[in-house]
Parts: sequence; structure tokens; C-alpha cells
Amino acid sequence: MATQPAGTDSVRERCRECGRETSHRVRVEIRTESEAAENAQFSREPYRVSTCTECGTESVTRMNNA
Repeated sequence: MATQPAGTDSVRERCRECGRETSHRVRVEIRTESEAAENAQFSREPYRVSTCTECGTESVTRMNNA
């Protein structure tokens, strides 16, 4: 489980590439999933994007799996 150290803007979690627990920058992005322009406004979903500060590996997880 990810934990947030006091006084920083990073989260410590396991990195698949490094193979250990490292600091990550975490943000939420709204991404458009549809390629068709007429449906794009209805296909936006939140994604959690985590970037390892050690190796730069980015992990993306869709947050709304409805």
C-alpha cells in the first residue's frame, strides 16, 4: 500500500522496474478514450498516473472500471 511521507509531495510505493519501494510522483489525469470526435465528450475517464522518481517508469491505472 502506498504511503505518503510527511512534508513531501511524493508517495512511496513499489516500482516494477526498480523492484523496490521508491518515491513516486502521483497525479490524476482525465483521458479521452474514444477516437471518434462526436463521442469524445462522453468517453473521458480518470486515470491515476504514478512516475518513479528513481528510474522514471510510469504506471497508469484506470480509476473508474464501470
